[in-house]
This record gives sequence, structure tokens and C-alpha cells, in this order.
Amino acid sequence: MEKVVLVTGGSSGIGAATARVLAQAGMKVYAGSRRGTLETPTEGVVPVKLDVNDAALTEAVVADIIAREGHLDAVVCNAGNGIYGPIEGTLEEEARSQFETNYFGALKTIQACLPAFRRQGHGRIITVTSVMAILQLPFQGFYSSVKAALLSLSESLSLELKGTGIQCCSVLPGDVSTGFTNARKLNAAAQDPASPYREKMEKNLKKIEADERGGMKPEVIAKAILKQLKRRHMKVRVIPRIDYAAVGALVRFLPEKSKLALLNYLYS
Repeated sequence: MEKVVLVTGGSSGIGAATARVLAQAGMKVYAGSRRGTLETPTEGVVPVKLDVNDAALTEAVVADIIAREGHLDAVVCNAGNGIYGPIEGTLEEEARSQFETNYFGALKTIQACLPAFRRQGHGRIITVTSVMAILQLPFQGFYSSVKAALLSLSESLSLELKGTGIQCCSVLPGDVSTGFTNARKLNAAAQDPASPYREKMEKNLKKIEADERGGMKPEVIAKAILKQLKRRHMKVRVIPRIDYAAVGALVRFLPEKSKLALLNYLYS
């Protein structure tokens, strides 16, 4: 039976690449996005208008997919955005906006899919987090925080769903070359010319953007997601590409003081 997958944030970047790769592997993919369009029309990929911040719309989209296909086998929670700036001076609404789509949007999507997965007795939930969930970078504290929260949510959920046939996996990309770099928003504090962090931020942002633009193609992440969907038992946590995986393994054993000193040297 053809596998049916919902991908959020599916109009561009990692989401669009994932939709293409899964469709090329023979899956039927519904690519959800606020625009409801695709960068490149792809056979087997159906664009749907989906704002993950709207719980009712998300539930309606999931119900419609099941009505059309008779089943939904997996969801890839990829929709997200990024803000940049110092923690000092960040407005509450700016911090909340970072959590709204990245965390609560994923939560609403997962909650919309779980009843159907439970009825079926199977389902796959993949959350696209970031290596910044385990490597906290300066001036991206809220992005790191929300990705860490999403990682914890996924791993807690995997325990709650043990024995149900529903599996969870978090994929933690490193630097990826997508439109995310240009779409990153600088918060009010980051745009303040009198900020005491001005010089430090300029150096930091220049390095981050250079790393991202020279980063891996989004298809690398897409193929890592496909690999997990094809496995009998998904891994709970996946860091694509061997160099990032090695760093991820290293920081698990480094003392926190040493890890933060290394990050300070690289990004401050």
C-alpha cells in the first residue's frame, strides 16, 4: 500500500526537498504551507494550504487527507522560523513568536495526527529540530531553546507511545543552504545601533550566515528522513552527516564548561 505522508513547511527548503525525495521513493506526499504552493511542481506531491498555528485548520487538513486516502502513515513536522538577537532586550512577544510556530505549531500538528495513528495502530512522527538543540549558540538563544524543547517533546512522546505502533524520531540538521538564512528576522534589540553587543553580533552573524550558505543541501536532510521512514524501527534521534554526528557525540561527553568555551571561541 502506498505510504501517505504529511510534510509541514513543505513549500521551500528542507520541507520542499523532503516532499520531493519521499515522492520519488513512491510515497504520496501532502506538502502543507501557508502559501499552499510548491517551489517546483512534483509528481506525487500535493500542495495544501496549512498554517500550523491554526489548530482547527490543521485538524481539518489531516481529516481531509484521511478522507481522500483512507490512511495517513507519517507526518514530518518541519515548519519553522528563526529570530536573531541578544537575550537582553528581546521583547516578550518576539520570544513567544519563536515558540509559536516551531514548538506549538509542531505540537498542534502531532495532536491532530495522533488519533488517526492510534486508530490505525501505526504511524510515524518525525520532528525537524536542529543541532542547536544540543549546541547553544550566542544570539540565537530562543531558537536553540525552542529546538531543545521540541527535541525533548519528541523523546518524551516516544516513551508515552511505546507499544502502540506509533514511532517518533527527531532529525537534527546542521548548517543547511536554504532560504532560511535570508528569512531570519533580527529582533528589535539586534537592530539597535547603540546595542552593547553590536560588534560581537556583527562578527557572529557573519560567521553563521557564511556557514549556512556553505552548508549541506536540503536533500541531505530529506534523504535522512526517508531512511528513517523506510526503517522497521526509527531511531529516536538522528544527526545527518558524519561530521555533525561526530560533534553531537562529542558534546555528550564534554564537560559543559568545555563545550561552552569551544562555542565561545567559534562564535563570539
